[in-house]
Amino acid sequence: MNSSQHYINGQWTDSQGGQAVDVINPSTEAIAASITLGSEADTNAAVAAANAAFAGWSATSKEQRLDYLTAIAEQYQNRMDEMAVAISTEMGAPIALSQAAQAAAGLGHLKTTIRELKNFEFERGLNDRAPHDRIHYEPIGVCALITPWNWPMNQVILKVANSLATGCTCVLKPSEIAPLSSLLLAEIIDSAGLPAGVFNLVNGDGVGVGSQLSAHPDVDMVSFTGSTRAGILISKAAADSVKRVSLELGGKGANIVFADADEKAIVRGVRHCFNNTGQSCNAPTRMLVERSLYDEAIQTAVETANKTTVGQAAEDGRHIGPVVSQLQYDKIQALIQVGIDEGAELVAGGTGKPEGFEQGYFVRPTVFAGVHNQMRIAREEVFGPVLCIIPFDSEEEAIDIANDTPYGLTNYLQSTDTDRIQRVARKLRSGMVEINGNSRSAGSPFGGYKQSGNGREGGVWGLEDFLEVKAIGGWQV
Repeated sequence: MNSSQHYINGQWTDSQGGQAVDVINPSTEAIAASITLGSEADTNAAVAAANAAFAGWSATSKEQRLDYLTAIAEQYQNRMDEMAVAISTEMGAPIALSQAAQAAAGLGHLKTTIRELKNFEFERGLNDRAPHDRIHYEPIGVCALITPWNWPMNQVILKVANSLATGCTCVLKPSEIAPLSSLLLAEIIDSAGLPAGVFNLVNGDGVGVGSQLSAHPDVDMVSFTGSTRAGILISKAAADSVKRVSLELGGKGANIVFADADEKAIVRGVRHCFNNTGQSCNAPTRMLVERSLYDEAIQTAVETANKTTVGQAAEDGRHIGPVVSQLQYDKIQALIQVGIDEGAELVAGGTGKPEGFEQGYFVRPTVFAGVHNQMRIAREEVFGPVLCIIPFDSEEEAIDIANDTPYGLTNYLQSTDTDRIQRVARKLRSGMVEINGNSRSAGSPFGGYKQSGNGREGGVWGLEDFLEVKAIGGWQV
């Protein structure tokens, strides 16, 4: 792949003075590839290309954009195996997970965008009482797309596909930690024959290319997924030009388990927390358990954690892989120690690497009991396979604990009482609620309240995020 180059104005180009950095395989700590971080000149060239291409691309018909997206989806499907290997190599997802979920998420979002675009009306009447009023949805312009490493194609495609579908042009800055899958996507998009400048990719870090894109006067929108800290910095940088900022940030999801939950609820919750080695912003990392079920829940959680195997990302199986980097490993280790020091009861896992793993950024699946909601491990996003179990005595207390967080991304409910489920779901301050292990369907909006962000991705909401609304009076029919 063209790992040392950027994709600008329809061509692979050498960096104009950027620094080379290594991409590390987190399973082995070996160098998987080398990329070149973009310079400000690279950023400016990519934005200029996107700006020049906007007039022509924004004037294309919906049918033309559907043809391009369909071609991208076909090429993506043809290279799914390569995409799964790239993701597994760069960020450590076990290959089975990478095939079934990580790479597959990208294709799923492409298909969903195509379906929603077919049905979307960019021009429509206001209402039956106003025949001369029109509402037009128009592309916002040049979009900077800044994406994370933990679910690379899931996040990249949600932004790229919807940007292209709405007639926007874009500059993608993937995570410098996990850029290989995005470079492969650039090859796929190139093979689909998009006009030059419609899609651009500049490798870089947040301090460099990320900051340059956020403050760039010719960028009309920034769509960012990542940490709340970085989201705040992007919002401040974008404020001077009053550009739109769409943010999907952190989470500290509560999984409320009532005493009447089904028998698989605890196991399901632990496995969900540990999925992708805990590196998901919507992970149910706080398990709130009704007091009468609390001791049993701890025992089940310990058994589930002890049965959770750890293994190399390239090996087939249902194990969890490493975390993405030495920096992430060190952060998780420090927070596990904080939990111990705070007086939480360590009932599974702990600090250090699992037995037999000296190389690679492997973390022991960890469970804390005896946690209260003011502990740091209950308030900070650990982003590793670490579960906190918190008891509660009443429905009202459970809701209060769940909502007592700066985040509001996803909460989870486990109960067989339909009235209670509906009552509690309405009171949870989060953008998403999942009940009894039922995930949301394709086309459902993804996003949160409070410090979990302010945008929505997926479905018709994903299209609307990239559109301006123009109201017209006196339209002749």
